[in-house]
Amino acid sequence: MHDDRSLVEARLKRVLDERIRPAVYPESVPLEVAVWHAPGEPVPVEEGLAAEPEPIEVGARWGAPWGTSWFRVTGTVPEAWAGRTVEAILDLGFDENMPGFQCEGLVYRPDGTPVKGLNPRNQWVRIGAPAEGGEEVRLHVEAASNPVILDYHPFRPTQLGDKETAGSEPQYTLTRMDLAVLDETVWQLVIDLEVLGELMAELPADAQRRWEILRAVDRALDAIDLQDVGGTAARARAQLTEVLSAHAVPSAHRISAVGHAHIDSAWLWPLRETVRKVARTTSNMTALIEDEPDFVFAMSQAQQWAWVKEHRPEVWARVKKAVAEGRFVPAGGMWVESDTNMPGSEAMARQFVHGKRFFLDEFGIENEEAWLPDTFGFAAGLPQIIKAAGSKWLLTQKISWSQTNKFPHHTFQWEGIDGTRIFTHFPPIDTYNCSMRGSEIAHAVRNFKDKGHARHSLAPTGWGDGGGGTTREMIAKAARLRDLEGSATVVWETPQKFFEKAEAEYAHPPVWVGELFLELHRATLTSQARTKQGNRRSEHLLREAELWAATAAVRTGFPYPYEELDRIWKTVLLHQFHDILPGSSIAWVHREARATYDRLAAELTGIIDAAQRALAGEGTSELVFNAAPHARAGVAAGAAGVPRTDGETTLAPRPGGGHVLDNGVLRIQIDAAGLVVSAYDIAADRETIAPGRAANLLQLHPDFPNMWDAWDVDAFYRNTVTDLTDADEVTAGEDGASVRIVRSFGESRVTQMLSLAPGERRLVLDTEVDWHETEKFLKLAFPLDLHAERYASETQFGHFHRPTHTNTSWEAAKFEACNHRFVHLEEPGFGVAIVNDSTYGHDVTRSVRTDGDLGTTTTVRVSLLRAPRFPDPETDQGVHRFRHALVPGAAIGDAVREGWRINLPERRLTGAHTVEPLVTVDEDAVVVTAVKLADDGSGDVVVRFHEAHGGRAHATLTAGFEVADVTVTDLLERPLEETAAPERDGGRIAVRLRPFELVTLRLRRA
Repeated sequence: MHDDRSLVEARLKRVLDERIRPAVYPESVPLEVAVWHAPGEPVPVEEGLAAEPEPIEVGARWGAPWGTSWFRVTGTVPEAWAGRTVEAILDLGFDENMPGFQCEGLVYRPDGTPVKGLNPRNQWVRIGAPAEGGEEVRLHVEAASNPVILDYHPFRPTQLGDKETAGSEPQYTLTRMDLAVLDETVWQLVIDLEVLGELMAELPADAQRRWEILRAVDRALDAIDLQDVGGTAARARAQLTEVLSAHAVPSAHRISAVGHAHIDSAWLWPLRETVRKVARTTSNMTALIEDEPDFVFAMSQAQQWAWVKEHRPEVWARVKKAVAEGRFVPAGGMWVESDTNMPGSEAMARQFVHGKRFFLDEFGIENEEAWLPDTFGFAAGLPQIIKAAGSKWLLTQKISWSQTNKFPHHTFQWEGIDGTRIFTHFPPIDTYNCSMRGSEIAHAVRNFKDKGHARHSLAPTGWGDGGGGTTREMIAKAARLRDLEGSATVVWETPQKFFEKAEAEYAHPPVWVGELFLELHRATLTSQARTKQGNRRSEHLLREAELWAATAAVRTGFPYPYEELDRIWKTVLLHQFHDILPGSSIAWVHREARATYDRLAAELTGIIDAAQRALAGEGTSELVFNAAPHARAGVAAGAAGVPRTDGETTLAPRPGGGHVLDNGVLRIQIDAAGLVVSAYDIAADRETIAPGRAANLLQLHPDFPNMWDAWDVDAFYRNTVTDLTDADEVTAGEDGASVRIVRSFGESRVTQMLSLAPGERRLVLDTEVDWHETEKFLKLAFPLDLHAERYASETQFGHFHRPTHTNTSWEAAKFEACNHRFVHLEEPGFGVAIVNDSTYGHDVTRSVRTDGDLGTTTTVRVSLLRAPRFPDPETDQGVHRFRHALVPGAAIGDAVREGWRINLPERRLTGAHTVEPLVTVDEDAVVVTAVKLADDGSGDVVVRFHEAHGGRAHATLTAGFEVADVTVTDLLERPLEETAAPERDGGRIAVRLRPFELVTLRLRRA
């Protein structure tokens, strides 16, 4: 029996490859081809259609990197083909193994109507079914010669990732431009044999069903005349009818197939190319929907929908029609499939606000699922944001990429930091590019971890990234798998239908508490530092712009810049996409991102300046504006005169070399090497730095991960480290309250200013790095004299605790993790915070004290810079500036406050009068993250706040204006009918919050 099976499987493969598949198109004639190469960037469609092309032959090279070529193909359907199905076969030079990562095309009719996209697995254009014979064919192809960047492994540094360095060498060879007859019976036979052959290979070797299929396939192959495949295909199909008609068993796993094309909003191509990728894919999918009555396609990322609406109105009309029919489904309810680790609280909220609002405004559709198949891990604050946006489900599969620990569930409740639970599904098929292969379907069944409790899973089906989406072959396979013995059953359904079924069948799913940490791609918390700094700066500038514009609008009638803020928010949200903010895109993407962030900063600063000027009036009094949520020197979220500074900082020589900074609160000793050897809390009579160790220690590691250069840092990087302790210069600062340190290493140079302001409990470290290393990782270390089994790192609307130990493989895998503005460690009665203005990656470790005494040292290391060479060979080369602060004696509330302050410095200007805050809160644990006018233009004031310390909070929120009504809303500023309005006395509103609870209030002005 074994020999029979092997022989039939080998026979099937050869006959399919060499006889049956080639017979799908039994006759063909060449088309005439001409081409016009657009100069520079892509041109409008009408210009490409009107251009005069020059003849080109199949076999010719074409397409400079990132170029656009307009092909015109013409011909005549032979009269002899009348009554037969005729298609154009247009192969631009595709590599079928890499759909989405090479040249692509969009086919147009002469009148500019888009037909469909061209991709490696989708090279056909239907001409007639049946053809009449004699038809004139004239098609235009807008072809993008996107270079192949992803060469999988090994990754090779390449200059192709930026049009400024990519050169002009043609990338592709025109391969086939024909009219051909499609033999639909042969095509169907191919699908029959593929489905049965793939199913047979996955069944147990001794299974009766496997042998039934094998014998049927053997008979079908006997029925084929290899010299007349077309004439005998129907006879061969008849031999397969019985095995294809056998019904699935009642207990079969049930797969909801969702048509899908995961399109990265930028990655190995620039943003402008994604606009075209989306147009090609949506053209393909609307065409497929017209041909396939059962097919359902879901597309996420409202930004991509908006691109179609703006740039391809003719495609948009087809999309709207398919949406109205319920066949083309908005998914996810976010502006883009963003990173979720690094975006700040408000930015993460606005991803849902802008995404959901787009789909509501355009289609009246409310998404209830978050759809993030490819995001690199999920922050612990996300569940309550999803719920606050009016959604209740989450889908991802990326955690299946984890290298160390297998996640124990596929369907579960995910509990966030405030206790909110979100019903979550990880498709066990372990791909967001399912192609309906038997191996994929069988893997989903074997892999599903919730057997006995549930039997439903989801399969996102289609090629992504411009690979064309779902194909007719996938749909044909799914039709055969709808009810087939030996297989899971497959049905096309919307994400909503799947989640409703999954939730109904699994009444008590398991609960996972805390972050969904991806044990891979940890270096995305550090790569492309300027992109991350641009994001952080933009988030805080937006906070200021909304706050001061709202305050000025209420106080002075200042025109609130609704449209400008809406546009800027959407631009910032776009750049939080999970290959832009994480730093894993090509050089072109990050070059443009830097320019965009600079432009946004100038625009937001202009809004802030104008609003503050309107508030302050014309005068000569010096005023200080504080946008941080906590009062600073007596100034709350308003403006007052410049406060007088009490106390002073002294700077004295340190015995043995170096300097001592002392402000009466902290005494900082900096040795002759520029290292902080003591940070003494005077009131607490407590040293912060571990004995025998030094903080402000720059450490350099080799950084050559096993595979994903910009994405990964592997644990073995720690095996080798160089402490950068040689100083070129350690001198007193001119202000008498700082020390300047200069170091050189390799080809790089670091300049630091360590400063201690009068009366402040923080040592500020300003670090400038002129970075010219390759494949290195730069860290900034703070070894602390603390015994702490866990530490807190800020996340959206709160903080999250991680262990400092490595008791299990789960803790050990978190050797590089994310924080926002602070990390905080404490023993009972004493804590320390490290705050930052622009970094995210860090690690925290414990070690035995080096002075021979009992106890442990807990070391916090901030990740500053990397130097990977793929996909951007010049990643982060040049000058960078970072600001951090060491805060001894810090409780968690101090960490929260200092984190805000370092990111929102005071602004000073001259004016006529002080400015009363628009909103204040009398409890530091209640942090206001947004003060703005309502998006609907009503003039209502919207205030968003949360409990930030991890405990219960009772507070009074006071409005600096007359309040007619208060409503509790969701993130989209819609009333929560089931939530009672808080008690109030005029503009004084009583709020009671659970740990990390998030609340949005809408205040109607009297």
